[in-house]
Amino acid sequence: MAERSTAAVDVADNSGDEPLTAQADQSTADGVAKNRERDTDIDEAQGSGGTEGPGKASPPELHSGHKLARRYRLEECVTRLDGFSSWRAVDEKLRRAVGVHILPADHARARSVLASARSSALLGDPRFVQVLDAVEENDLVYVVHEWLPDATELSTLLASGPLEVYDTYQMVTQVSAAMAAAHREGLAHLRLNPNAVLRASTGQWRIRGLAVNAALRGVSSDTPQRTDTEAIGALLYAALTQRWPYESDAYGLSGLPKDIGLIAPDQVRAGVHRGLSELAMRALVNDGATASRHESACTTPEELVKAIGEMPRIRPPEPTFTAPPDYQRTTYQQGSYGRQAPRLGVTQPVPTPPPPLQSRTGKALKWAVSALLIAALGLGSWQLADALMDQGNKSEDTDQTQTTGDNDKSPAKPVSKPIAIEGALDFDPLGSDGSENPDEIEKIYDSAAGTYWQTSFYTSSDFGRLKSGVGVVLDLGKVQQVGKVTVTFVGDTSVELRAASGDTGTQPTSLDGYSKVAEGSGTSVTLKPGKSLESRYLLVWLTDLPKQIDDGKFRGRVVDVKVSS
Repeated sequence: MAERSTAAVDVADNSGDEPLTAQADQSTADGVAKNRERDTDIDEAQGSGGTEGPGKASPPELHSGHKLARRYRLEECVTRLDGFSSWRAVDEKLRRAVGVHILPADHARARSVLASARSSALLGDPRFVQVLDAVEENDLVYVVHEWLPDATELSTLLASGPLEVYDTYQMVTQVSAAMAAAHREGLAHLRLNPNAVLRASTGQWRIRGLAVNAALRGVSSDTPQRTDTEAIGALLYAALTQRWPYESDAYGLSGLPKDIGLIAPDQVRAGVHRGLSELAMRALVNDGATASRHESACTTPEELVKAIGEMPRIRPPEPTFTAPPDYQRTTYQQGSYGRQAPRLGVTQPVPTPPPPLQSRTGKALKWAVSALLIAALGLGSWQLADALMDQGNKSEDTDQTQTTGDNDKSPAKPVSKPIAIEGALDFDPLGSDGSENPDEIEKIYDSAAGTYWQTSFYTSSDFGRLKSGVGVVLDLGKVQQVGKVTVTFVGDTSVELRAASGDTGTQPTSLDGYSKVAEGSGTSVTLKPGKSLESRYLLVWLTDLPKQIDDGKFRGRVVDVKVSS
């Protein structure tokens, strides 16, 4: 079956009728593959509907092998509906797979699709499937977007059962934060469903079709933030229960029983996380979830992000290690080559060990060895006593000849003393939300074994090329002389020591406010400034992250920080 999970756009008809899906033969390494896609989204259940008809324009007559802009070669049509079509294609210039939406330039929605695609492309947020090109050419409008062959739709993941608690927590956290960022830029999704949310092989969750999917289907809303928030609540509900929180079945999930209304996830399925269950109901409160135990409703993605931040953080499951198999003793015996193999069922005689030295020569040898050992012990004892006596004499001579006068002008070497850390703050000035797990920051100087502060996870050691680093600001309480800073990590980590100017009365809020004074890498790094340093605010700035063994993700973990003069 040809790959399809990340190419197609949501294309369900608002009336709920089955769309006419194109079938296109494709030559693949496995032979000829056919792909049929059907989106079972029901807009009435989502609370939104189309605002304009599909238009009278007929779909452009295109075929596999057709090229757009002499660059994008169409490979497989995955959707053909309402005058537009969606294709898997190849960008021959960059030699990569892409997805393409195509519709006639005179289509009733062509202008809005083009405008939505260009607005989405300007966002540039890696949490969304990126729009790569939006062009009107030769009576066609086409939108080119990323193709993610290694990503899996949420609807596919739910086919085998609910998600694990930690995976569900990561999904709702990342999707809510992404949608909050999009709404801050004036962009809404309006068709956020299990087919539009993807999990990449790195574990990162991504959203496709921002603004474009709704424009292709002519969907709009008077309350876009509320619509997207309720959609996130539905995603969370489905991930917890493997049920769609409406009466109609959708996305391969069974709906709720009729005439009972919306009930909490922990009442649908045993063992559901209580905090996530209440969070889903707070997001779905727009549709009537008004149980008295629930807190105030979340009507925007920003409020949902805040509610998630107020929850106790859900940690990843501890890795399980398989015990090694028991040692198997081999039956091979050295020197057995060429001997006759023993017959099964016949008891073999056990060779007797050689007798001890009982001859006259053996006894003489034992007495000689014993005498040598006694002589060696006596000689060693005499040398040790002589050395101790010499050391005592030298100590007395030194005490007698040492003077305490003012003639000794050599300065005393300063003694390094520990400096107490009065407080610490996470420092993420280059991130989208400006925060990196602030509730765990005290673990870097609590002197407790087995605790650490960790960063968010990224797709590569260089922070997924999103920023140059993250760090922790140490507050020493007052300007002090700093001799060295020792940092202990989980995994080899590259780090810089940066310091604010000694005359700075307040903590700098930008990276430029700290000057680099030392750098290093490893699991235990001692950072010594090259010259005398006096400062109150120190920045431990992580620049390259290790891949953690327990979860296989790139993230920094700071176990302990010690500062001394």
